[in-house]
Amino acid sequence: MMAFVDLIRTNRNYRAVWTGQVVSEVGDHFNNIAVMSLAMEHANAGLVVTGVFLARAVPMLIAGPVAGVLLDRTDRRRVMIASDLVRAVVALCFIFCLTHRDNWLLFALSAALMFASPFFTSGRSSILPSIATAEELHTANTMTQTTAWASLTIGTFLGAMGAQAGYRIAFTFNALSFLVSAYCVSRLHRPEGFRPVASLRKAVGGFREYIDGLKYLKSVPLFAGIALISVGWASGGGAAQILFSLFGEKVFHAGPMGIGVIWGCAGIGLLIGGAIAYWLGKRLTFRQYKITIAIVYVIHGGAYVLFSQMPTLAWACFFIAISRAAVAISSVLNVSQLMHHVEDRFRGRIFATLESLTWSTMMLSMMAAGAASTVYSPRTIGAVAGTISSTTAIFWTWRNLRGKIPEPPLTEADDSEAVTHAI
Repeated sequence: MMAFVDLIRTNRNYRAVWTGQVVSEVGDHFNNIAVMSLAMEHANAGLVVTGVFLARAVPMLIAGPVAGVLLDRTDRRRVMIASDLVRAVVALCFIFCLTHRDNWLLFALSAALMFASPFFTSGRSSILPSIATAEELHTANTMTQTTAWASLTIGTFLGAMGAQAGYRIAFTFNALSFLVSAYCVSRLHRPEGFRPVASLRKAVGGFREYIDGLKYLKSVPLFAGIALISVGWASGGGAAQILFSLFGEKVFHAGPMGIGVIWGCAGIGLLIGGAIAYWLGKRLTFRQYKITIAIVYVIHGGAYVLFSQMPTLAWACFFIAISRAAVAISSVLNVSQLMHHVEDRFRGRIFATLESLTWSTMMLSMMAAGAASTVYSPRTIGAVAGTISSTTAIFWTWRNLRGKIPEPPLTEADDSEAVTHAI
């Protein structure tokens, strides 16, 4: 805990990014709950919710390549600020959905908000190695991810209160949160700026630049492996967004309280996993890291299956907490490896591609689970989703045993450890 406090206290740049993250992510959950509540008020609520999911999934596929290239071509700080300002305007425009109940407006605004997001989130991941030293980087990454999980738990609760207070309040707070985030990011300072080393200013085509980024990802076995297991996890993990509601309402008949308890225990599991990952990341060799990833994916999938089969809500919450803890360990360790090893000139494209693939797969998984729920029981869907998620461990272990996941060289920032805090 003291390491996190010291990082916030001594590193002005990280403090600015972290403060903006806290405010904007809590605001995001105000928007999410308000949008879903609005969708549920329509006569064909199921179709509208599905439409919102689709409207969010498709832009992520498009935004990833665009955001990645832009982040590797221009000043990343400015891109993040622009993303926040655009999202502030879009978030405020959701108020029009209260007077114009046309589905297309809800879909269009959801798509616009999701399209703008990777420009900020991938930019934050790209910037982190340049504002934290090699010794601080694992701590900074752990804190960034655990903060996101904490804001999910807290923001969902506050978002529900905000929606009850009124949709206008929820949407206005979301818009203001992006403005606060933009101000915090504007406070970042580094003498050499935030344009990537060997940026793409002289490149001739954005599409070719993105393809070069994909080739780079594919050429490094560790990066390709992390991408594949992330997609593998999302193919089963995305279903949880639907399953938690189904289990709370239909399996355990606990109503909204049951849904909240399951989400709360999942959030607690993520926070516990983040703490474990922080402790492990300081001690594991690269070989031990690879073994740990295989183990936690098996634990995640197995606990997910057990969650789906438990006879009581208490036991279900216990196993979903274990499942989410395993996911958190994997996420923190994997991202730390990427931050240490991905070359600065490729960071935007790598992080944007991974985010795009993961979230798009999750959205498709949600829709598949929703469609399957009309035919199959939640327990069956949960068992299948858990099994799919854990199969990624088979691929990872097979590649590792064959010696196909060697450790890449460290980036220049890790070798020199020359990072300006701008205290």
